[in-house]
Amino acid sequence: MLVSRNLISLNLSSSNVNRITSIAKDMNKLSDRISRLAESETLAMTRRSRELKEQGFDVINLSIGQPDFNTPDYIKDAAREALDQNYTFYPPVNGYLDLRKAIALKLKRDNGLEYSPEQIVVSTGAKQALANTMLSLVNPGDEVIVPAPYWVSYREIVKLAEGTSVVISAGVETDFKVTPAQLEQAITPKSKIFIFSSPCNPTGSVYSREELASLAAVFEKHPEIYIISDEIYELINFKGKHESIAQFASIRNRVIIINGVSKGFAMTGWRLGYCVADLEIAKACDKIQGQFTSGASSISQRAAIAAVLTNPAESEELQNMIATFKRRRDLFLKLINEIPGFKTNVPDGAFYFFPEVTWYFGKKNGETVIANSTDLCNYLLDKAHVALVPGEAFGNPNCIRLSYATSDKELIEAAKRIKETLALLK
Repeated sequence: MLVSRNLISLNLSSSNVNRITSIAKDMNKLSDRISRLAESETLAMTRRSRELKEQGFDVINLSIGQPDFNTPDYIKDAAREALDQNYTFYPPVNGYLDLRKAIALKLKRDNGLEYSPEQIVVSTGAKQALANTMLSLVNPGDEVIVPAPYWVSYREIVKLAEGTSVVISAGVETDFKVTPAQLEQAITPKSKIFIFSSPCNPTGSVYSREELASLAAVFEKHPEIYIISDEIYELINFKGKHESIAQFASIRNRVIIINGVSKGFAMTGWRLGYCVADLEIAKACDKIQGQFTSGASSISQRAAIAAVLTNPAESEELQNMIATFKRRRDLFLKLINEIPGFKTNVPDGAFYFFPEVTWYFGKKNGETVIANSTDLCNYLLDKAHVALVPGEAFGNPNCIRLSYATSDKELIEAAKRIKETLALLK
């Protein structure tokens, strides 16, 4: 508009104004790739809550997905030692060999899985490990099967890889888990990848060994399909032993495990994740990472060695964190079950609830009308000052996501505010 006004003031013809304005716009036009990409809803809600806090409002943020614990001291000590030993130079692109050996040891110890260090690529967070994998496998037009609810970035990363997401939906009545029949129906000649998480973000659902075996039986009939198993919440599991779909030998060479230290060891800011895959895929991820970021932070890698060498069964700190999350789950479950219109499952892992909230759709408070979960989350942020994430971001517009990775005091107050503010809707 500024260009147009300046040109008009020079008495140029309208046709020339339009032509020059169009040229000016084209010169600043962003790529189609970025135009197609959606902003992360979780980060958007976190930003909005931060802005309200800066304005002086008392905001309780239940939108963020990170433990509220500090990184254990022995891991921080490993980072200090790395600094003292001058680990300040470029590391190998795929990660230090001793870290990859430590991850291989962890996979054998905790999961009963045999992988060589050459099959492991360390990245700047599990999100980059996931993007590396997707960009290494997906061609334009390939289909990626995504069970919903799904983590917010899955479909956007598929877009970046120029693939097509094929969403299969599961609701609260099935604990948000897809069935073998749904999977079989979604497979087409274009299917290339199936991606899922267990424990799941946003639902906290955990697939049992039997449920994974039934999915693996479908994949056995479709040897062209790869399986990306996002296991970043492996250690925050209230059912006991974590089950990985990579345990089934018949499909193991097509399974890519995505994991890291962010959630289980309260190391979100250290940005350290990894993928574990067939050697050819691991080499591809190494290659693409070499052109994007090179190796992950050298100090984070040295700290991660201390983390992955930790035996979860023998770590008092880790067991206390899991027990705390389970206690918070039970506390918050009782509180949100007292909110009329909330329908939820009992999550067996991670630190989220994903209640169905359609009971509030169509209700209003003054001029505010709740048409969907985005409206509901904005209403609760503006009126109750509680930040949540709408279910649209996770592929289920009937739900909202609440994180209970915060103190008992904040959970109790948040539930009180939500209940009282929703009661104003008629």
